[in-house]
Amino acid sequence: MEKFFIPSVTEEEIKIEKQKAKILRNSSWWRRKVAKRRCYYCGKEVPENKLTMDHIVPIIRGGKSVKSNIVPACKDCNNKKKYMLPMEWEQYLNSLKCFDSESLL
Repeated sequence: MEKFFIPSVTEEEIKIEKQKAKILRNSSWWRRKVAKRRCYYCGKEVPENKLTMDHIVPIIRGGKSVKSNIVPACKDCNNKKKYMLPMEWEQYLNSLKCFDSESLL
């Protein structure tokens, strides 16, 4: 079940952070990150052109477009993570592990 929240940032702040992310996406720093071909979340090898830019703390939740908050992620992980905070994402992954271990019984 998806939890709903009220964004703590304005549309203008979101616009500014997205613009900063666009600049970082065109940087040599980002090219080096995606050249490793690894999703930050699942660790799978992914072609460079299939990696997306993800904010660990989402912009809508107050995250900034800074190098320490941006990671390459496969589309699958990025779509599943959506607007989750790191703690919420970890809880989600743990719930999958519990589900997987129960299905093995």
